[in-house]
Amino acid sequence: MTRSDLVEELAARFAQLTHRDAELAVKTVLDAMSDALVKGHRIEIRGFGSFSINRRPPRIGRNPRSGESVQIPEKRVPHFKPGKALREAVDAGTANPATGQAKP
Repeated sequence: MTRSDLVEELAARFAQLTHRDAELAVKTVLDAMSDALVKGHRIEIRGFGSFSINRRPPRIGRNPRSGESVQIPEKRVPHFKPGKALREAVDAGTANPATGQAKP
């Protein structure tokens, strides 16, 4: 699912939202999540999962073309850990997104 697919789904699911309102809502939520991660905060959405920042220490890598050693600096990267309900829903196959339970 892409960002535009999410906007379309929101606009279709909630008739009172215009396409522009749904787009603004998605942008606002994603911007808030990005800002929180940049500040080093953890994001937890119950039933879905949590986002956090992992630190990758500096290391020595190799340039595959020339074979020479290259110093790779430390990095902070986003990490997603799915929640129990999401893991179970994915494992069960098709799930009802509202309840996380498998559809009959």
